[in-house]
Amino acid sequence: MNFDFELILFYAIIITGVISLYDIIFLAPKRKPAGKNVKLPILIDYSRSFFPILVIVFLLRAFLFEPFRIPSGSLEPTLLTGDFILVNKYDYGVRLPVLHKKVYGDHLPQRGDIIVFRWPPNPSVDFIKRVIGLPGDHISYINKELYVNGQKIPQTFLQDSTARDENGTEWQAAEKEENLLGIKHKIYLDTSRASRDYRDVVVPAGMYFVMGDNRDESADSRYWGFVPDKNIVGKAVLVWMSWDSANTGVRWNRLGTMVH
Repeated sequence: MNFDFELILFYAIIITGVISLYDIIFLAPKRKPAGKNVKLPILIDYSRSFFPILVIVFLLRAFLFEPFRIPSGSLEPTLLTGDFILVNKYDYGVRLPVLHKKVYGDHLPQRGDIIVFRWPPNPSVDFIKRVIGLPGDHISYINKELYVNGQKIPQTFLQDSTARDENGTEWQAAEKEENLLGIKHKIYLDTSRASRDYRDVVVPAGMYFVMGDNRDESADSRYWGFVPDKNIVGKAVLVWMSWDSANTGVRWNRLGTMVH
């Protein structure tokens, strides 16, 4: 079951706000003759205590930064399962919370950005992938090699690596560096698996073609289509925590790592 934390937080603000306001207008004046030592009913006490905290958290998440946990290995080796990242919510324009309507700013995702978005087949689920194709781009993926607007994207072999999915299953991957028209990043390829090829897919206006860096372990635009601009949550910018569940420990070397 997927929970919309933003919506839950919004409802919590409404409930605690209404209770606090009712107390201030109707109940607090009746308590004045009894002095300051009157014990508040627990519901009112909690509401008045948590309301400002909830508002601050809500505004920070809505307009500045939102924490996000990497649930799978689809972006390995760039982001690992168990990484906790900060998502920049204002870089692509200010959007109204809950409604997700852009009200300010015209900066758009750039090729190579790693973005968090609401998954088009089920917008209640958040996904994270790398932007490969911008509106109007021609995208091809042939024999595990990427082409953007007819230009082959160079791949440089680095080493054989051991990749691991969220269940702890290990498999051998070819680690390469891909130069996405000036944006260099690492990718994983499973040479034992067949390529899912696409030829000359044109990205529609207002849409983006996204892929995982773990090319053979990623459910992305090759399978379910494009990401509409209205579904974009923000840009991944920083790893602030990383938990290795297989070894039950913190990956200290990843703390503070910039995402690119």
